[in-house]
Parts: sequence; C-alpha cells; structure tokens
Amino acid sequence: MPKALLLENLHPQARAILETAGFDVVTRTGALDESELVDALDGVHLLGIRSKTHVTADVLAHAPDLVAIGAYCIGTNQIDLRAAASLGVAAFNAPFSNTRSVVEIAIADIIALTRRLTVFDKEMHAGTWNKSATGAHEVRGRTLGIIGYGNIGTQLSVLAENLGMSVVFYDAAEKLALGNARRAATLEELLAVSDVVTLHVDGRPGNAGFFGAPQIAAMKPGSILLNLSRGFVVDPAAVRDAIVSGHLSGAAIDVFPVEPKRKGDPFESELCGLPNVILTPHTGGSTEEAQESIGQFVSNKVRDYLSTGSTTLSVNLPNVALDQPPGVHRLAFLHRNVPGVLADVNATLAEHGVNIEGQLLATRGELGYVVTDAGSPVSDDVVEALRAQPEAVRLRLLS
Repeated sequence: MPKALLLENLHPQARAILETAGFDVVTRTGALDESELVDALDGVHLLGIRSKTHVTADVLAHAPDLVAIGAYCIGTNQIDLRAAASLGVAAFNAPFSNTRSVVEIAIADIIALTRRLTVFDKEMHAGTWNKSATGAHEVRGRTLGIIGYGNIGTQLSVLAENLGMSVVFYDAAEKLALGNARRAATLEELLAVSDVVTLHVDGRPGNAGFFGAPQIAAMKPGSILLNLSRGFVVDPAAVRDAIVSGHLSGAAIDVFPVEPKRKGDPFESELCGLPNVILTPHTGGSTEEAQESIGQFVSNKVRDYLSTGSTTLSVNLPNVALDQPPGVHRLAFLHRNVPGVLADVNATLAEHGVNIEGQLLATRGELGYVVTDAGSPVSDDVVEALRAQPEAVRLRLLS
C-alpha cells in the first residue's frame, strides 16, 4: 500500500481521494522544518504540502521512496523542482483552483481601503463617532494597475471593470488584454496613472525585491498598494515609510518575507498598527471553496500519476496525458534527454520478447519521458535492463 504524508492542514477531500485510491494517509496540521521532514518522509511515496514546508535538494536526497509531491497551492518555489526532476519525483500544483478567492479578497481590500473602512471601524470600536467623507472615495472611475496579468490578474481585471474602474496592466510576457484593459509599455507608466496598484507576480527568484522604495515613490500620491503574491516581492519597510509619510493612503498585505509556520504562532511586522493598512495571514486563497477545489485537483493529479503515469500539468516533468487502458502492462521511463534513448529502450524490449502495443514520448529540457504499454507481463529482467541504462533517471512498472 503506497503511503502519503499530508502537511499543513489540507482540506479533508485531499485525504479522502487518496484513501479511496488505496493510499495509507498520515496527516499533520503544521509545516515541518528540514530535519523534521527528512525523518517524516521515511517510507513515504507521496508528499502533500502548502507554502510553508520547504522541500530542498537535501530533503529529496534523503527520501528515496518519494515518487510525487503535491503542492496544494499555486506557488511551487518552496520545492527544489530541478532536484526533484533529477530524482524522478514529479511535482504538481493547483494553478487555477483558488483564483476566484484571491480575486475576491483583492476586490474587498480595494473597496475597504478606498473607503477607509479600516479607520472608521477602529474608531467606532474605540467609541468614537467620526462621520466624515474626507479621504473616502468610490472605486468607480478610479484606475487599477495590475502587475502580473496571469490567471488572477485577468479575472481581477474583468471584475474591476464591472465595478466601473479603468484597468491598466503590466506584464513581462505578451498577454491579451481583456475587456477595455490597457497594457502599459513600462512599469513606470502603470505606476504614474494608477490609483490602486496590485501585485500578482509569481515566485521566481528574479522577483525578489521587485517592488521597493523607488517603485513606491513612483506611485501617485495618495494611492493604495496591494500585495497578494509573494512575501519577498515587496519591501515592507518601504511600505511603512510611505504610509507614515502619507505618500500611500493605504495598503493591503497578505504575504510576508518571514511567516510563522503554524497557526497560533506569534507574528511580527513593521506594518502592524499603521492606519488604513489591512494585514491578513496569507489567506488570499483560503476559502473553504478554494481549499476543497485544491484538495480535489491536486490529489486527483498525484493519484493519476502514481496509477497511470500521467504527468499532465506537472510543473517539473515532461507532460504526457494518459489513461489506464485495461489488459496492458505499462512502463513509465524517465530518462535524460539525449539522442538514442528511445531506440535503446525498444531494442531492450525486443530482445526480451516484449510486444509494444502503444508508446508515447515527451521531452522537457534535460529530461525525456517515454511510456510504453505492453500486451503481456514484463519480467524483472526487462525492468533491471532498463534501469541499468546510463540515461535512466527513474523507471516505474504500472500493471
């Protein structure tokens, strides 16, 4: 029975799907540090995490039984994807499942900050009645600048337009503008015209420190900043300075450079206590609906990979879409992508009298993935011969 370890309080659907598929599932509520994770992965074939657990090359080197990692979130920068691929460990994430939840919290933040609801709420709880329109605005007619026009940015663009906002976006890649959104030629152009700037960039290393004091200084006086992407993208000290000076009228921050590992752990930030600043504990995608959808999506992907060899939407292996046809024996062979491997595989199969009923090959950078269906059982000699090939990374026999 394959063993799965699920960390960080994943939705019960994640466990239910895997148990139905025959996994022995162990769950833990918090994240694990490197040494704890090494110990916990003994005998584990499938690891499920969110954003707090870091799967390093050293962790992977000490987990010979690990076959797949499910990142039950959008980001995968907490996993050493290259090291995982080199060891034949497939990684899957949920690139779409919490998009709506993040978009909705962005809309909520924009309206709350533009109307200064945080200030009014704090004063009312303190017993002060301060009925005033000063500094409070409608979002209709204001300009939203979206940095990163991917799944979240595009859906946010559509909803913001429905609220009457004008939308300008900036992305390093060519993206199709939706509705009346306008592409900014440069980041500076976006910052100069936007009343609200929201970041939705990915976790690639090049985005570290992307938005600091110079970028904030280039924003319009009195504008609002949102960061619902990655904690290391925005300099929190620069945000604090801009709030204190009045250059920014508000900010909403959901992600931080250093975040507690477990629920209930203490949290510290230079942004605490500032006026018209919304701080949330990395809950942009944390709705019950999103977590259920993520649990289903990722568990189905890793289940299918272990049972059929399908790598559709894997973030680090060549993508091959497969089902499990009846009556065949499947060889899933991950190898280094060099000329002649497929010919050697087929020669080995022919030498051992294995009849090929179907075969698919895909490559991705340094790796190749060839899946072969045989009409009769595959002997241990065949498996050992293929594993002995110098280009072999990982071979799995799926019957």
